[in-house]
Amino acid sequence: MHLDLTGKTALVTGSTQGIGAAIAVALARSGARVAVNGRTSESVHAAIERLRADVDGAEAVPAPADVATSEGAEQVREYLPHVDILVNNLGIFGPQPAMEITDDDWRRYFEVNVLSAARLTRFYLPGMTERGWGRIQYIASDSAIVIPSEMIHYGMSKTALLGVSRGFAKEAAGTGVTVNSVIAGPTHTGGVEDFVHKMVDGDLPWEQAQREFMRQHRPQSLLQRLIEPAEIANMVVYLSSPQASATTGAAVRVDGGYVDSIVP
Repeated sequence: MHLDLTGKTALVTGSTQGIGAAIAVALARSGARVAVNGRTSESVHAAIERLRADVDGAEAVPAPADVATSEGAEQVREYLPHVDILVNNLGIFGPQPAMEITDDDWRRYFEVNVLSAARLTRFYLPGMTERGWGRIQYIASDSAIVIPSEMIHYGMSKTALLGVSRGFAKEAAGTGVTVNSVIAGPTHTGGVEDFVHKMVDGDLPWEQAQREFMRQHRPQSLLQRLIEPAEIANMVVYLSSPQASATTGAAVRVDGGYVDSIVP
């Protein structure tokens, strides 16, 4: 299957590292013009240099701003008045005992992980519907379905994203715009490495720490390993393509079989 996104402009939030950076690379490799987003110009330009090193001839543009704020989202819209593909990847996570999650923590996780995505969708969906083509995606998590006891505020935010995605898919019905969420399973990123070492013996070598983490905390994974960011990106590129025109309103799993269900 040849997934050609030539002529399309994509915005990937939180794309200076981790899953977001892998998505930006994969979209650029498929021919899209990719806007790389992060909170600082320095991090964005460094990510663009890495992207161009990975993808010959990649067209990447900087979109530095904190899109977790309304001011930052407006700033991105000034850089990019129109996009064809919006990937709402920005997210924060971290373990915290349930009874110690404060009101401010709850608000912060909702504002960063959910409201930022809803706001950008509100900005860009009208233009997509007017043009009769567009792709919007939300990077959710297995934690949306299997709420982790060690970070229920994070799980709550990812569950909310599934509702946001389904709702906006209904808003876009019949327009040629598709809206989907991607349920990512436990994924190997720098931030996750830090998280894993907090959950198991921090002195263990990485490969051993990963195995111990999966055994203790994610035993239901059928892969029995962490997912690589590029594996998440592969699904995002497909859902961004013309070939995915009949997939909308869906929660598509790239979770390594973590969620114990035979339906999405």
